[in-house]
Amino acid sequence: MSNREYKSDVFSMLMEYPEYALDVYKALGGRSDAKPSMVEIKTLEKGISLSVRNDAAFIIDTELSLYEHQSTYNPNMPLRSLIYLAEILKPMVKNKDLYSKKLIKIPKPKFVVFYNGEDDRPEKEIQKLSTAYSHAGDSKDSIELTCTVYNINPDKNNDLKKLSYVLDGYMTLVNKVRELKSADKDYDRENEDVVKEAVEYCIDNHILEEFFRERGSEVVKNMTIDMTFETRQKLFTKEAYEDGIAEGKEEGKAMLLKAMLKDGTITIEKAAEYADMSVDELKKVIED
Repeated sequence: MSNREYKSDVFSMLMEYPEYALDVYKALGGRSDAKPSMVEIKTLEKGISLSVRNDAAFIIDTELSLYEHQSTYNPNMPLRSLIYLAEILKPMVKNKDLYSKKLIKIPKPKFVVFYNGEDDRPEKEIQKLSTAYSHAGDSKDSIELTCTVYNINPDKNNDLKKLSYVLDGYMTLVNKVRELKSADKDYDRENEDVVKEAVEYCIDNHILEEFFRERGSEVVKNMTIDMTFETRQKLFTKEAYEDGIAEGKEEGKAMLLKAMLKDGTITIEKAAEYADMSVDELKKVIED
């Protein structure tokens, strides 16, 4: 069961637009003369696998950019990126003769992660696949894959955000939601109202205005679902820990969804959407 975070949804939505993907690409030092018409989206579609779906992948010229968002630190991004790359390359070489004497050309991949979680992380760090190798000896003849992780929280990588109105606008929305939630001392405001106000703030201040006018309702829906899930998850985890059953329980997510369904926090359809499953698949997981 995947753990789709609301911020990741918004980032994925933004990266569906060639002009927005291009903006981030250029901010990271990509071709300055590239145009939106040159962007070929390659992001894995929802449904290929319950666990294999990346946030953004696109080709410009001979370079394949794979971007991921991260609001919780994850040291497994190189491994995940390797899987994404393999899945993206499969259809690209489907009709090629891999046993031919002719070299098959593929685009050069570049792996980037944008971190905006609330844990204190470095401004920039490099994650390596080799770190995950069980045997840390001689790495000769072993594959290496590196991901560059950029912390895009306030006061981190400000120069990068100045170069990208998309990253800057995206973080403006996230920070506005955090600000409004923090100001709600009595927790009496509905998550939906908070997200709506943050989206309206962005529109009023001409921050990714066209995007939020076009897809604002979708942003509100996704963020509300996941914020509700996160809030319920925190409460559930606290209760479970106090009951002495939290540690070592991988089935926690299924238990959480079951609890949310029972108390009406979420519908079976929304729970299935969150889990990237069909309703029937989710019912089987919950019933097990």
